[in-house]
Amino acid sequence: MNRISLFAGCALSLAAAAGAASTAGASHAPSPLSVDQIVERNIAARGGLAAWRAVKTLTIAGELDAGGKPNHALPFVLKEKRQRKSRLEVVFKDQTSLQVYDGTQGWKVRPFLNRSEVETYTPAEMKSAAAEQDLDGPLVDYAAKGTQIALAGTEPVEGHPAYKLKLTLKNGDKRNLWIDAGSFLELKMEGQPRKLDGRLHNVAVYFRDYKTEHGLTTPRLQETAVEGVKQTYKMTIARVAVNEPMDDSLFQKPQLAALAAPSVKHP
Repeated sequence: MNRISLFAGCALSLAAAAGAASTAGASHAPSPLSVDQIVERNIAARGGLAAWRAVKTLTIAGELDAGGKPNHALPFVLKEKRQRKSRLEVVFKDQTSLQVYDGTQGWKVRPFLNRSEVETYTPAEMKSAAAEQDLDGPLVDYAAKGTQIALAGTEPVEGHPAYKLKLTLKNGDKRNLWIDAGSFLELKMEGQPRKLDGRLHNVAVYFRDYKTEHGLTTPRLQETAVEGVKQTYKMTIARVAVNEPMDDSLFQKPQLAALAAPSVKHP
């Protein structure tokens, strides 16, 4: 489910524009394991390789923080389909904001900025979208995806002993991912840095409240923290659906007329 965390960053940026406690350190060091052993145990903890390979479409629905005072919780739906197709809808004040990626091209609709046209992804957004992994996350079949992984040591995350993996993606981008040494589920992952006040700030996404449904174990709470920014943003996931039918037209360039009535509802 790491891919959704990276979409969460996009969604939170979009929603923030619309909406204008850790425990003690680790008690013991994790057992020495190889990268392949850590990856194998992570995939098994998340439901197993066969289960994830059988997922052709994935739907995630819930609410995300938009910030502001008071904070607004906005309903969202994220639909994903192999290979790397995605559609994210967020509703704010009965207006539907949209981000669509068909695996090659991307578009966005941002009515909360009084923009009534379909905009093409910027070069930076295209690079980010093209770098994302498929719906099963970065560790499933990572070598086939062109990703290289190195063990960068161990360190606690919110009191949990964790393995720190350094991922080098096919395009050369690097990200760190922390795996719980006990459950072998993801605890934290680096997100795309955000430019604030003229400089880039590191972004971290935390994964919590794992639940098992449809044979898959996924986090139901994700919290995004931006370095130097006091407020964090939470994505609460109420529904996960596997292999719902999705026509490829969902991932084509949006038609504004189809967005006149919001399709996203509270889960």
